[in-house]
Amino acid sequence: MLDRPMRALIERPVAAMAAALDRPGITPDGLTLVGLGVGIASAVAAGLQAWWLALGLWLASRVVDGLDGALARRRRSAGATGAASDPGAASEAGGFLDITADFVVYGATVVGVAVGAAAGFDAPWWPFLLVLLAYYVNGAAFLAFSSIAERTGRRIDDGRSLSFIGRIAEGTETIVVHALWLILPFWAAPIAVGWAAVVGVSAVQRIVVGYRALR
Repeated sequence: MLDRPMRALIERPVAAMAAALDRPGITPDGLTLVGLGVGIASAVAAGLQAWWLALGLWLASRVVDGLDGALARRRRSAGATGAASDPGAASEAGGFLDITADFVVYGATVVGVAVGAAAGFDAPWWPFLLVLLAYYVNGAAFLAFSSIAERTGRRIDDGRSLSFIGRIAEGTETIVVHALWLILPFWAAPIAVGWAAVVGVSAVQRIVVGYRALR
């Protein structure tokens, strides 16, 4: 729900940071892998109840995650105007790597928070299992629609590598909720229940909208 206005808000500063990173040896795929590593480190820190460290690593991983696409678009634009282009900036492979890394980081963070909250605050596991189930259904609907839309010529072109049906729960909301878990770990379980409901509603919306769009 908030991705479109947020992308418009941060477009210029992200482009400026991507320009600063546009140096030999730095590739979009490399940034994706750095973001993946930092995100997994955040999950480990959460599991060890190092909540503020986990928060810093989580936010850093999401910043890097935003920069890989910006750098790839910058280099594709440079190639289109005849400037030197990085052959590693292929959008298809980079998009595949990026979405895979996102799913790994999101799932790992849920597990890390669940482990840390259970150990430190005796939080139950089932709210986090609901979140993982909602992520699973939502991801299946999102990826299936993107694949079929691409194959049938009904791709949604919003600047991202995959056709994305926007609903209530998008990337911005995910970043905020995962950060809230790390700021308020003693409330992580009730937050997880509410978040699972929101993601579940979004999954149903994507299934209905996607089905109608592909008929």
